[in-house]
Amino acid sequence: MQFLKVVCVNFIILQPAYLLRLYIEMEKKKILITGASKGLGLAISKKLSSEYELILHASKKESFTHIEPGSHILCADFADSQQLADFCKKLKKEHGDSLYGVINNAGLTYDKPLNFQPEREIDAMLNVNLRAPIMICKTAMKIFSLLNKGVIINISSVVGESGNAFQSVYAATKAGIVALSRSLAQEAAALNESHHIRVLSVSPGFIETDMTAGIPEQIKEKYLNLIPAKRFGNVDDVADTIAFLLSDKASYINGTNIHINGGLI
Repeated sequence: MQFLKVVCVNFIILQPAYLLRLYIEMEKKKILITGASKGLGLAISKKLSSEYELILHASKKESFTHIEPGSHILCADFADSQQLADFCKKLKKEHGDSLYGVINNAGLTYDKPLNFQPEREIDAMLNVNLRAPIMICKTAMKIFSLLNKGVIINISSVVGESGNAFQSVYAATKAGIVALSRSLAQEAAALNESHHIRVLSVSPGFIETDMTAGIPEQIKEKYLNLIPAKRFGNVDDVADTIAFLLSDKASYINGTNIHINGGLI
């Protein structure tokens, strides 16, 4: 018995790094979800809340109608470059020791012909849909490189591949998201061959959210006829996919774009 006590004491004294890793592994992994106050972001937060410790983003706290218990709230208007910079600094400072996943979901669109699109709308879409994910990915990659693990899932769109009339800028930003994700997956390997970092993008098709609610019925009918599944997607279709991609079961899925569109393209 005395021998066992000595062994245990020596193990505890000599293995602080092991005990620290064990403690971290027992804690819930932290996941950042941007644009988490409604639509896809809200559905994703509900889906992940039982397994992960959530960091929820919205442009302002008043935007939340529901907050999962135990979640952290970080607010910023991503159209404002200073607020975005402050957001990234706060993310690293407050959660940099245990961040495991990032879901870059925040986005906006102004649907109109490009020749009638005001520059302020173009800038807003570029900043929120593309610049913000780039800067958040930069912050996350710094954190993940130290922890040697992490998952980034960037939300793109079917129109990033198919294109869509009156969504030229929006489609361009979503195509950029796919290229960003593929490139970062390759960068992670180039910087550290023994890494455990994955970067993916997900491209939802026609998903019933607030963003699609205002689309005229004749346009909806046109899209429905093009979808082999013969139905529009719902937010849970996307949230279920995100939950799988975050899990160890998806550990060999990396650097690719996952379509969730019922066969639209």
